[in-house]
Amino acid sequence: MAAVDMGKAGLQGWRAKVADLVGPPVARSTGLTDDQVRAALGAAFFVLSVVYVVKTVRELLASR
Repeated sequence: MAAVDMGKAGLQGWRAKVADLVGPPVARSTGLTDDQVRAALGAAFFVLSVVYVVKTVRELLASR
């Protein structure tokens, strides 16, 4: 599986809609393709989700 495919897998629901809106203008402004921009956004959303879950688990464990 290519990195672009993995990044795009993180785009579900409203996140995909955001990537659809933001992707083309950013791709035109940079040297990246629309798929690369969408993949980067998907990866960023995925990382933010993981950070949120880790933070929540840490707070849960600290409260015990």
